[in-house]
Amino acid sequence: MPLTLPPVSRIALFGSLCQNDRRDGLEHLLMALRKGGIAVYAESGFKAYLESMGIESVTGIPQWTGPDTPVDAALSIGGDGTFLRSARRLGGTGIPICGINTGHLGFLAHFTLEDTDLLVALLTAGGAPVEDRMVLRVESPSIPPALWPYALNEVAILKEETSSMIKVSMEIDGCFLADYLADGVVISTPTGSTAYNLAAGGPLIEPTLRCMAISPVAPHTLTLRPLVVSGEAFIKALTTSRASHYRVSLDGCSFRMERDTEISICRAPFGIPVILRPGEDFAYTLRHKLLWARR
Repeated sequence: MPLTLPPVSRIALFGSLCQNDRRDGLEHLLMALRKGGIAVYAESGFKAYLESMGIESVTGIPQWTGPDTPVDAALSIGGDGTFLRSARRLGGTGIPICGINTGHLGFLAHFTLEDTDLLVALLTAGGAPVEDRMVLRVESPSIPPALWPYALNEVAILKEETSSMIKVSMEIDGCFLADYLADGVVISTPTGSTAYNLAAGGPLIEPTLRCMAISPVAPHTLTLRPLVVSGEAFIKALTTSRASHYRVSLDGCSFRMERDTEISICRAPFGIPVILRPGEDFAYTLRHKLLWARR
C-alpha cells in the first residue's frame, strides 16, 4: 500500500542560492507556511541567502541544525541538484522531502512556487503520497572520510581528464560479469535512471522498483549494453587505467581514486522518502518532462 504523509507541523527548508528572480514566490511560501501554523526551520546557508534578498518573513526563523532539530518533513527549493544535496543532509533520518522546482526539468521536484497554497494545504491536512526511493551505498578504504558514501541517483566510475579509457572489471555477487573498456560506467538507482544513466543510453526504470542499472559510458566495443540487476546484488568494481587515477562520482560529488583499486556497491539500509503531488505518477512525469511519445 502506498505511503501517505501525516499532517506536518514542523518543516525544514533547504534551497538553491541562485534564485534572485523568485523573491516574491519565496516570500509568499514563507508567509503561507506561517499562516498554516507550520513551524519553519531553515538551513543556515539558505537562511542567510533569504535574508540577503530582503525577505522579511525569514526574520525570527530558527536555523535547522541537523537531525537533532525535530521536523516532520523538508522542502527542497531549487532543481534536482538542490534535492540531492538535501537528501545528503537528511539521508537515514526517514524525514520525507518535498521538491519545489525552481530549476530546469526537476525530475525530483513535483511542485512549483505557483503551487504554494495547494502544497501548504497538503502539508497541514496530510495525505500526500510518499514514495520510498532506493539509495546506493559505496564501500572502499580509499573513500574520503568526510564524504557521505551514498547516492540517490547514481555511482559513476569515470576516467580522469585524459584521452585514455579505463577498464572496470566488474563482479556481481562474486561472479565475474565483464571487463568494461570505456570512458566510464554508471551504476544507477531507478530514481537516477532519468539522469546520467539516460544520457549514457541506459533504460528508464519505474522509481519504486528495487534494482540497479549498469550502463557503460562510451564503451570501446559494440557488445557492451546496459544491464539491469537486482537491487539486492552486491557489485565489486576494480578499475585500472593508463593514468595514475580515475574518478568516482556519487550524485555529482566526485573524488579521485588510485588505479588498481576496488569499490563495492550495494543497496543502502535506508531509502529517501519523496513527497509527490497527488495525481502525478511516473508516466505523467515522462509525458510532461521528457515529452514521452510526443510527435
